[in-house]
Amino acid sequence: MILAIDSSMGTSVAVVSLEGHVLSHRESDNPRAHAELLGVLLAGALEHAGVTPGHITGVAMGIGPGAFTGLRVGMAGAQAFALSRNLPLYPVVSHDALGWAVDTDTVVITDARRGEVAFSVYSPSAPLRRVRGPELSTPALVDEALGDAATLPRIEGLSIDASVLALVALHARAEGLSLPEPRPMYLRAPDVTVKP
Repeated sequence: MILAIDSSMGTSVAVVSLEGHVLSHRESDNPRAHAELLGVLLAGALEHAGVTPGHITGVAMGIGPGAFTGLRVGMAGAQAFALSRNLPLYPVVSHDALGWAVDTDTVVITDARRGEVAFSVYSPSAPLRRVRGPELSTPALVDEALGDAATLPRIEGLSIDASVLALVALHARAEGLSLPEPRPMYLRAPDVTVKP
């Protein structure tokens, strides 16, 4: 079974069988209470699925794009769970959950805060669907940034479903496809830097 965690927007936790059946899904759209909610959602997802941590055989982890603190909470939780049980960790770009089921070339857009959006382009013919992105833009300039893709249909994501992250990870594993490095995808420089 795969445990999937994403905190790039709200907080989402899911348990999915190796055959791709969603056994449970718990989420909160609160963008600022990741630390307070992750443990509660995790326990609820395991309980609803009727499994214990010992039944989990891998962990899918959303790596963003997302805000610094929120993204770190979910990633730390996923990494800690995987490390504590010596399980494989599957990093997945969070946008991939939104673009996974597209049946035509599509643009995924999410709020990146501070008057910016993050966007990715998906195609059903690509192995993991994503053919471009994630990239950062302002809403006013996103069409220009997209170029020829500006005319494509759009999905404006308000939340990320961790169960779909698990499906992406399972597909990548089954097909021998590479997943990204387990590093957070911020798309912008941090506000605070350490002076040399």
